[in-house]
Amino acid sequence: MIRIVLAAALLAVLTGCADTGAGGAWYQQGDASYDALRRATDACQETGGRYRLKQRGDPAYLGDYACVKDKGR
Repeated sequence: MIRIVLAAALLAVLTGCADTGAGGAWYQQGDASYDALRRATDACQETGGRYRLKQRGDPAYLGDYACVKDKGR
């Protein structure tokens, strides 16, 4: 039983470190609170992008936003 609990804890830690395809952005999941959106927007702007809601995305879910970079950059 303890092995299952340890394996689940290790999996949770490793999942948190996984690359999401957006430069390993830690802010890709969860509720889209004001503070979470502000941090994600700031991180996106540092890379030269704009943080926008995806088409048909849920504005309350942070995973439905994306950092979009202009084609000229």
